[in-house]
Amino acid sequence: MSKPGFDMRGLNPAPITPFTRDGAVDYAAIQRLGRWLASVPGVKSLTVLGHAGEGTFLERDEQFKVIEAFRESVGDSIPIIAGITLEGTQVAAEEAKRAVKAGAKAGLVYPSHGWLRFGYQKGAPQDKYKAIHEASGLPLILFQYPDATKCTYDLQTQLDIAAQPGVFAMKNGVRNMKRWDREIPVIRQERPDLQILTCHDEYLLHTMFDVDGALVGYGCIAPELLVEMIAAGKAKDYKKARELHDRLLPVTANVYHRGSHMEGSVALKWALVARGILDHATVRSPLLPLAEGAEREIADAMGLAGLDRVV
Repeated sequence: MSKPGFDMRGLNPAPITPFTRDGAVDYAAIQRLGRWLASVPGVKSLTVLGHAGEGTFLERDEQFKVIEAFRESVGDSIPIIAGITLEGTQVAAEEAKRAVKAGAKAGLVYPSHGWLRFGYQKGAPQDKYKAIHEASGLPLILFQYPDATKCTYDLQTQLDIAAQPGVFAMKNGVRNMKRWDREIPVIRQERPDLQILTCHDEYLLHTMFDVDGALVGYGCIAPELLVEMIAAGKAKDYKKARELHDRLLPVTANVYHRGSHMEGSVALKWALVARGILDHATVRSPLLPLAEGAEREIADAMGLAGLDRVV
């Protein structure tokens, strides 16, 4: 019996959520961003309300409307995936049901926040995925967190979740290349139907040769080049992939090599300003503006990579 879901073998950007200068959600800017991303050949879906999208900073009605707005912006061309971020299993299941009503076609399930500090009980992640899918019918994506956290899933937990009938893909951000090199081949062998997607924005080159695609915030600022990198990885063309990596390195450094990975969400907005999609880079607290001069550094990096204005 085939699993629910759809083809994510390609680029799956995780777009930011634009705000107006006074801090309201900018639905007109969502329309511009969504239409542009959907127009790029090789983009397979959009994942909204994630870390890059400041999803946990939004009210519930805003979350619903953001899903709706992105869905309207892409029409029937590509599916919308919603971040399912609430901590408790029951409330996360209700969140998934709301996402379905708003038009989401899949859910990216975040680990419970408490697990970051305290770790998880054996079997609890499996139970959460099972309950969310059974309550909502939403096809789900397994989200593997960095090895530096206590909510990173061990190999058996990953295999157990991937075996569930509602789970059809994995977003892997383990950020430990020793684990990546040892675990991904096992997951490939044991769960051959699972679509494996890298979310290593800052380690794309290392991970690009082992995956079906990428689910990355990076994809919302440089979709054209990331589509090319994914194709090079699938073709095992290291020379081409390395050329693209090196071309993007100034952007990677100015977006993802900052003091905190959270600053990347702010930097993504400045990159979209450089591309003409956004007029400004307003974020919500607890995100803060970047240091003076960052706007110019990011714009210069985009120019070096040949990522010109699109509107």
